[in-house]
Amino acid sequence: MNEQRLMQVIRAPLVSEKSALAADAANQHVFKVALDASKPEIRKAVEMLFDVKVENVRVLNMKPKAKRFRMQEGKRKAWKKAYVTLAEGNDIDFGFGG
Repeated sequence: MNEQRLMQVIRAPLVSEKSALAADAANQHVFKVALDASKPEIRKAVEMLFDVKVENVRVLNMKPKAKRFRMQEGKRKAWKKAYVTLAEGNDIDFGFGG
């Protein structure tokens, strides 16, 4: 896996109440990742970008949600979410909050 591919695997961190609870309780961080990303790619990308040791990666495929705008039917795009468990003593600081 080349470095350019690893830079495109992680799309964005997901910041929500559920992800904050996971970060506090189990040292897990949640990321939106590319649809074609595999667990080893996600692991290497997080280790490279944030200089941490990854213990485990769990992946969820989020199905498209049906939506309606006025009389027009449509769907949101499908996307992939990754729960990354960091090894003991490692942490990612996104710089949010005061």
